[in-house]
Amino acid sequence: MDNRAAVSAFLRSRREKITPEQAGLPSYGQRRVPGLRRGEVATLAGVSVEYYTRLERGNLKGVSDGVLDAIARALRLDDTERMHLYDLARAAGPAPAARARRQTRPAVRPSVARIVDGMPRMPAFVMNNRLDTLTANPLGRALYTEMYADPTCGANVARFAFLHPSAGRFYTDWERMARFAVGALRVEAGKHPHDRELTHLIGELSTRSDAFRVLWGSHDVHVFRESRKRLNHPLVGDLELDQETMSLPDESGLSVVVYSAPPGTASEDALRILADRSATAGPGR
Repeated sequence: MDNRAAVSAFLRSRREKITPEQAGLPSYGQRRVPGLRRGEVATLAGVSVEYYTRLERGNLKGVSDGVLDAIARALRLDDTERMHLYDLARAAGPAPAARARRQTRPAVRPSVARIVDGMPRMPAFVMNNRLDTLTANPLGRALYTEMYADPTCGANVARFAFLHPSAGRFYTDWERMARFAVGALRVEAGKHPHDRELTHLIGELSTRSDAFRVLWGSHDVHVFRESRKRLNHPLVGDLELDQETMSLPDESGLSVVVYSAPPGTASEDALRILADRSATAGPGR
């Protein structure tokens, strides 16, 4: 697979978001293109117009870290966008055989599964970077009961968000959640353009969801860390939960995701009720 189209679209989309005023450049007359011109980015980065044009046409192979840093500064990339640019550059070379074969879901270590099950009052999951939930504790399954009840979701949060009819009600901030999910998949696609399972997921969502297709075309990127989730559960109603995402310190690409409610809130009471109802459920692997 060739990632030149992704490189080109990402650089162009970032360039089009910056005005000359934001970049500290004078603006004369009517501009035919949104944002900066290629020549202006080249000037800001200290490279020739010809060289930057080559980069924006998708050829990042062999580009030095110094040039990538200069382009990132010129385009005013944030930390996530800068990381994505580096991922695209690393992926521009030939794919190692191990990377090309990367399509199976890594196993969840028993010790990690025990940690997830050992938090009965907090919804907890193990997820990969394709947003598959590989395991969940009973409360996690009870929280996402509609996703787990629908086998076509494949326990994948992105499929649930974009394809399940109840997702718009379940995610009170659906648009925000949708942007974050697409941004996380865009980051993963930059790191692993040869991941056939990821490519299949993106193709499926693009084909079946107009909303996903539009957001995917924005080339925005996102990394899940901490956030506030506002949910509307079919049994306990409105929930406002804090999400923490902790990456495992190995090569699996897995993360432990835990939701919690601030003490003394209605959301804490609602989680307690949901936990009591799910207490007899299995571990959910």
